[in-house]
Amino acid sequence: MSDQPEVSRVVDLVAYQDGTVVSRIVVKRETGNVTLFAFDVDQELSEHTAPYDALVQVLDGEAAITVAGRPYRVRAGEMLLLPAHQPHALKAVSRFKMLLTMIRS
Repeated sequence: MSDQPEVSRVVDLVAYQDGTVVSRIVVKRETGNVTLFAFDVDQELSEHTAPYDALVQVLDGEAAITVAGRPYRVRAGEMLLLPAHQPHALKAVSRFKMLLTMIRS
């Protein structure tokens, strides 16, 4: 995306690919990043921590997300905060797309 204002259909900015996770950086700044992801079914991110809060907004499909050992099911139209320094992991229950906003502060 350019720095010029542009109307986009966010769910269409990243495409599914069989057997993998696809990502696309939408905004990258010192203060934070916004990244789109498309996960094929059963693809996952293993447990990890981040030094900053992150907001997951599911745009399509469904994900199983674990935060500090607590499981959540997050579906299209829903969001979940991943607090800084808390371990989290996610797995695609079905193909799903998410917008991840990381705030560095």
